Amino acid sequence: MYYLGIDGGGTKTHCILANQDEKILYEGFGGNSNFLMQGVDTVSETIYSLVESVRSAFPFNYPEILSFVIGTTGAGRENDANRLREAVISKFSKHYISFNDFFVVSDARIALEAAFPGTPGAILIAGTGSIMFGKDTSGNIHRVGGFGRFIGDEGSGSMIGRKGLIALARELDGRGEKTLISELIREKFNISDIQKLITEIYSNNFEIASVAPLVLEAASKGDTKALQIVNDEAAELVSHIQAMQKMQNDENLKIALIGGLIANETLYSNILKEKIKKFLPTVEVINNDNSPAMGAIFMAMQRVKPKS
Repeated sequence: MYYLGIDGGGTKTHCILANQDEKILYEGFGGNSNFLMQGVDTVSETIYSLVESVRSAFPFNYPEILSFVIGTTGAGRENDANRLREAVISKFSKHYISFNDFFVVSDARIALEAAFPGTPGAILIAGTGSIMFGKDTSGNIHRVGGFGRFIGDEGSGSMIGRKGLIALARELDGRGEKTLISELIREKFNISDIQKLITEIYSNNFEIASVAPLVLEAASKGDTKALQIVNDEAAELVSHIQAMQKMQNDENLKIALIGGLIANETLYSNILKEKIKKFLPTVEVINNDNSPAMGAIFMAMQRVKPKS
């Protein structure tokens, strides 16, 4: 008997077939599965093709799948998750395939389970956006942040990039000091005057988060304004953790850092860890070696227990 787990993202989809001992039997990869952008019909086709490719490589019969869990971008709201669930069920049923148990959740939910399978803990995600999810001792799920680029995303690439662009605007306008941030933006994006800046931001769909690496580079070279931005945003992430501690009533909270900005060893992640150590000394930052797709497997195994 087997389990299927899928991690669906905006660039790739990762599928794992595992047995009842949590052993990965085969892994496959497919294309974009952001159904809010691609549509549920396109994404259900992507998922069907991916699962079939896994079955071709490691033959199994569908009735042998005890549970199948998909965690994907855009499934954070129950209505959206159900739309994808129904579309996938419809796609497979056209090929006379049904599942014993099938569930769709958000990509953040399987990432949480990957880091803390069956145990309490929390994940702090900081990439283009930011959000925090936690699971308490009773299995209840808690959320902090994640309000998006207009009223949230503190500590994220979007916010760091936005503040870098503000520094550039203030310098060009004569209201701010000269910074290395501005020099780096001019070099990479050829933005050297106010009109060009306004056009790029408001007419050319400029990717604001793309400025974040330049702010971090400037900070690593000692630029005062960049260091201020980095420290302020790291402090915002610390406030996420403080809120999660209160929600879970757990001073000894364990957390995993996820996302392009903080998952790896960088100036930003180091500053964040230093602030956690200073202001939240009882919080433990752990390393997470499991992929989100494996988190989907863990969730599947919790939904339908392995047969003895």
